[in-house]
Amino acid sequence: MTDWIPFGLVRDFAAEKTDAYRLCMRSDGWVERYGADALISYKTETAGDQLACELGEWSRLAHEPFARVFGRFLPRQNSERHAPRIISGDARLPLDRTVLERGVSYAVDFGAGYSVGLFLDQRENRQFVRRSAPRRLLNCFAYTCSFSVVAALAGGATLSIDLSRKSLERGRDNLLLNDVASDQHRFIADDVLRVLPRLARKGETFDCIILDPPTFSRSRTGKAWQVEHDFEDLLLAALEVATRDARILLSTNCTRLDERALEVMARYCLKATRRAGKFQPAMRLPDFPHGEGARSLWVLLR
Repeated sequence: MTDWIPFGLVRDFAAEKTDAYRLCMRSDGWVERYGADALISYKTETAGDQLACELGEWSRLAHEPFARVFGRFLPRQNSERHAPRIISGDARLPLDRTVLERGVSYAVDFGAGYSVGLFLDQRENRQFVRRSAPRRLLNCFAYTCSFSVVAALAGGATLSIDLSRKSLERGRDNLLLNDVASDQHRFIADDVLRVLPRLARKGETFDCIILDPPTFSRSRTGKAWQVEHDFEDLLLAALEVATRDARILLSTNCTRLDERALEVMARYCLKATRRAGKFQPAMRLPDFPHGEGARSLWVLLR
């Protein structure tokens, strides 16, 4: 079972109060832990069955029993995505639960849709935000607002933007889970590219900006977003509301954009806006093989 994380890493995660991480990664699927539950994501039924069998053996050897195991098929088209289904365990239990990442609480929900509510490959980027303690964080495509939570815990004010009002409500719940008062935290359910110019006109600025857009989506007006073609315009708009010393995260799951492509784009945008900065790659994740997970790059303005 060489594709599975070592038991020593499981103990390291437990010591830092983390119980959400990837257990296994291979070309035809992967397995993730969310507290007492496990989620198997698979490209073929054969791969799903194999991963389920190996999960049972790994669980026995690691002395890490799971209350439930969920399965999720990985389709080629977003339109074919469905919420996970329960494979084993008590189906009467609530589909939502709270997990920990370095002592921070996040709500996940196996019945809310294809994604359960927390992207595990952004763990080190969330830690970077928390350690940098931004004064004002702008969280674009915020989803359930995990970046806003860590910025708030570090004392910063936040603005979270997402098309989905339901996702932002889940973000509010994540703040409440961590006893964060909501008076310094705003939420806007709208298209990011519509909101950014409005913020610029109002003179709002932020010293930390999160840009982790979807690979493909459509706005409420039906306009298509494709990260390969539109990320540059997004960064140019974000630079208009960035302070001189801002930190900007560029992140994508698009396999056609790697860290080098993100840096080339960022260099062009900095030159176009007469800004200066340097680049810092995201830290490696011990539970993700090299090259797996989101491609990320930090732009440090100066």
